[in-house]
Amino acid sequence: MKNKVSFIPQEGEAQPSRCPDNSAFKQQKLPAWKPQLTIATVLSSFFLIGAFCLSVGVCLILSSNSVKEIQIDYSDKCSDCSKLRENSSNWNKECHCSVNFTLEEDISGDVFMYYGLQNFYQNHRRYMKSRSDVQLLGRNVDIQKSYCAPFTTYRNGTPMAPCGAIANSMFNDTIDLFYNRNSSAIQVPLLKTGNSWWTDKNVKFRNPKSYNLSSAFAGTARPPYWQKPAYLLDEEDERNSGYVNDDFIVWMRVSAFATFRNLYRRVQRVRQFADGLPAGNYTFHISYNFPVTKFKGRKQVILSTVVWSGGRNPFLGIAYVVSGAAAILMGFVITAIHLKLRKKKTYFQK
Repeated sequence: MKNKVSFIPQEGEAQPSRCPDNSAFKQQKLPAWKPQLTIATVLSSFFLIGAFCLSVGVCLILSSNSVKEIQIDYSDKCSDCSKLRENSSNWNKECHCSVNFTLEEDISGDVFMYYGLQNFYQNHRRYMKSRSDVQLLGRNVDIQKSYCAPFTTYRNGTPMAPCGAIANSMFNDTIDLFYNRNSSAIQVPLLKTGNSWWTDKNVKFRNPKSYNLSSAFAGTARPPYWQKPAYLLDEEDERNSGYVNDDFIVWMRVSAFATFRNLYRRVQRVRQFADGLPAGNYTFHISYNFPVTKFKGRKQVILSTVVWSGGRNPFLGIAYVVSGAAAILMGFVITAIHLKLRKKKTYFQK
C-alpha cells in the first residue's frame, strides 16, 4: 500500500492564493446597466404594465365573444345506442341515431366541426406512454420492448398495428351533417383532410413502405377496439389512411385535461354553403361506436368559427385583465404609501 503524500508548505513559503484572477470578468467589473429604482420609475412601470395587460385582455375577450359556436350534447339523445355499446358482445353491430337542431342565424366564414369528450382522462402517465413512436414512423420495431403493453400482440403472437392504449381507444363515431330545406335533406360537404398539423402529417407519422397499403400492414392486426384495420381508415383516399389518417393523428395528440375537444371536420364552402352555414334546421346523423357511460362521460358535437386569437376561449383574456388590474391596484397602493411617508417625512436614509 502506497503512502499518501500531502503538500504541507514550509515555514516562510507563500501559500497558494484562492482569490480570483484580477480580471474584469472574475472581479465583476464588466460594464452593466444598473437601473436606479426611484418612485417615479416604479410607479410608471406598474401603471404601464397594467394598462398594457388590460388593453390586451379586453381585445382577447371581445375577439373570443365574436366567435359563433353551437354545442350539441348527444349522450342522452343516443341512449339506446349507448346501452347497446356497453355490451362488449355487440362490438360488431351498427347503431345509428339522429339529433335535430336549429341555427337561429347564419354562421359565416370557415366553419369547423369538433367532437368533445367530458370526463375522459388522457393525462394518465401509463396511458400517455402507451405508444410506439418508432412504429408510427413506419419502421420495423419489436413492440414487445415498447411501452405499448398490454396492447402489443394477440395471444397467437400477431402484433397490433398501431399498438398501445392511446391508439386502441381512438374516437370512432361517424358524424354527418344534413341541412333540412324544403322538406329535403341536403348533406353538408365536410372535409376530412387538412385537419392535422403539417409536422405530424409529414414528419412524425409515416406508413410502412410497400407497393400498396394493405401489404404494408401484412402480418399485423387491428387493435381490439377497432372495427377495421389501419389501412382501411379511409377507404376513399389511400393517402389519408394508415398511420397518416388525420382522425388518427389528431387523436394521438393527447389532451392535458379531462374535458377536451378535437377537430373532426371542416365545412367545404361550395354551393349554398359557400358563405358558411345558413340559418335553418339541421340534423346530425351519428353512427354510435364510442361508449362513454362506464366512465360517466359525455359526448358533444361543436360547430364553431375561429378568429385571429383562435376559437372561443376567454381564459387568456380574463388572465390578462386580472393581471393588469392587479398591477394598477398595486401601483395605487404604492402611491398611497409613498404619499403617507412623504407627509410624515419618514424616509429611510441610505
